[in-house]
Formats: sequence, structure tokens, C-alpha cells
Amino acid sequence: MLVLYQDVRIRLACLCGLPDGILEAMRAIGVWLAVLLAAQPPAELYKQAVELHQQGRLSEAVELYRKVLEAHPESVVTRSNLGAALSALGRYEEAAAEYLAALARDPANTSVRLNLALARYKSDDFAAAAAELAEVRRADPENRQALLLLADCYLRLGENLKLIAMLEPYARFHPGDDTVAYLLGMALLRDGQIERGQAVIDRLLRRGDSPEVQMLIGASQLFAADYGAALKTLEAAAAARPDLPGVQTLLGMARMENDDNAGAKAAFRRALEQDPNDYEANLRLGALLRMENELDSALPYIEKALRLRPSALSARYQKAALLAAAGKNEEALPLLEALVAESPSFVEAHLQLAQVYFRLGRREDGQRHRAIVLELQEKERQASRPRQ
Repeated sequence: MLVLYQDVRIRLACLCGLPDGILEAMRAIGVWLAVLLAAQPPAELYKQAVELHQQGRLSEAVELYRKVLEAHPESVVTRSNLGAALSALGRYEEAAAEYLAALARDPANTSVRLNLALARYKSDDFAAAAAELAEVRRADPENRQALLLLADCYLRLGENLKLIAMLEPYARFHPGDDTVAYLLGMALLRDGQIERGQAVIDRLLRRGDSPEVQMLIGASQLFAADYGAALKTLEAAAAARPDLPGVQTLLGMARMENDDNAGAKAAFRRALEQDPNDYEANLRLGALLRMENELDSALPYIEKALRLRPSALSARYQKAALLAAAGKNEEALPLLEALVAESPSFVEAHLQLAQVYFRLGRREDGQRHRAIVLELQEKERQASRPRQ
């Protein structure tokens, strides 16, 4: 219709005897107007899709958004809305595809990129979510939603140093942001920076006690190997707020260190009810079940931990140890060899590898790694002796 309308105007101009220059100008204006109008989604159809979306009739909204895009695939707002509807339906990969198509046309659109990050996050792809969130923060450093979501991704991925580097400057300029201080304190403790983590805890304590602060204190005691005190503190924090994110996992770890494996498993299971993507809870529950020779029960937890952190030494070790316990020594062997090559001081991996070598009839290799275990254990004993 737009082209036809343009042709009619030009023919009328010709009949009226207008000069060629004016005709060319009118033709250019017509083409520009056609392109401009074509870039807009059909008003009524788009309006219906948005209304359905707002009413929660998501599948119907998706169909109408797709019809709009058939005629106008360049519409960024329609693609973004389609992505949001798909994400609300749990169709995160499809949503991500729509957000990526929108970003191809408007790479600087931080709202679309944030939605893409959320789709990645909800599909448990925390590494991909972190990459998109880092882009959002480069464009908008004060975007607190992106900051907190990226902080959560870094915690889940075990990227404590990245988290500390990101949060420390933000915390200096926002000293009253307790959530940021809490996340910074946890990252410092997990990285073994106990004194710096304690300084953050002290600042939070001056603003009042809370289950969150108690959990941080318990974490500092746990990572400082004060296991008895950690257990008491974390029990109190969990009693005050049992659904506090992370508290059940830390409680399970404290119970493990206090030789209460049954209590630890209960805490880890509760943690996973709250957050199925808790790396530590998956890994440690799987490890406990493996050590109790419940191999079939352990496998899904260990595999989930591996999916969450594919490069983590601890998760890779648990998978290799489970394979060895199941008699799958040929499958366990390359995993263990890679672990000791990457981490030569990993005592448990050397010990497990020695056992696998013996089972496979490679006695000389087994004896060599057993000797490495004895050497590493002796170094640990010497390092732990008090200095005179």
C-alpha cells in the first residue's frame, strides 16, 4: 500500500506538470516515509500482543509477537517483548535467541542485554550470564541490579577475586549498602582473607546484629577452622532465619567438620530445596553419599556440581572418585591424571590415582604415586608444626 500510494502521488505530480527536481524530492520523501512507517510494528496487532502479555496470556502473546515480526523483523521492541514472554514461559533458550537478534540491531541497548543475562541466569548458565552482566556494568556502572546479579554469578562460579575487585570500589562509594557489604564479606572469607572479611563484619555489626551478620561470623569461624564455634553460630543463624540464602550450606559444612554427617546431609538437602544450583551443597552431599557407597544417589549431585563449575578441581575429583568406586577404573584414570598434572599437591587425587593404577596392574606407577602421597603428607606435617 505504501508503494502504491507513492506511485499515485508521483503520477498526479506528473499530470500537474511539476519540474523533475520536485518530482525527485517527492519520490525521496515517499521512500523515506515508507521506510519509517515500515519500521514500526503494526499498531493494532502489537497492541493486542502487549495486552495479552500484561494479562499473563503468554502463549497467545508469543504468537502475536511472532506475527508482527514476520512483517517487521527489524523491530527491536517487539523482539525484546517476545523474549520476555518466552522467558516467563521458561523457554529461556528461545528468549535468548530473540534478545540476541534484538542486540544485533541495537548493540548499545542495556535493557535488552540485561534481559539476555537474566535468561542465561535462569537457564543456569552463570558464566554466560556473567559475561553479559559485565557488559551492562561497563555501559552503566551504577546499575545496582546488574551489580548484584553479577555478584551472585561470581559467587556461584567461585570467582571470589573477581567479586572482590568489583565490590570493593562500589562499597567505598556506597558505605550504607549492607547487601553489597555482606557479599563482599562472604567473598573475602571464601578467598581465605579472614582478617579483611572480619573488618567488613565488624562494620556491619556496628549497624546492628542480624541473622545475615551471624551467618558471616559463622562463615569466618568455619574458614578459620574454629569448627565448634562455627557450628554454634550457624545453628543460631539458621534457627533465626532458616531460609537465609547460604546458611543451610554453611551449617552442613560445619556439621561435617564436627563429624555429624547425617545432620550435614539434612542441611545440604534443605539448601538444595531452596536453591537447586547451590554448588557446595550439591558437591558435598554427593561426596558424603559417595563415601557411604551410595553411588547411584551420589551421581546426580556430583554431575550437577560439575555442570555448575566444569573446571573446578573438587567436582572433577569427586566424579573420578565415584567412577573408581564403581569399578570404572579406565574412565577414572584420565580424569585423575589430569588432576595431578594440574594440581601436583592434590594429595587425595594422587592417592586415588595410585589405587587405580594398582587395580589396572600398573604397579610401578601405583608405587610412584603412593610415594608422592607420603612426601606430600610429610610436608603438611612439617608445615603444621609450631615454630620455635
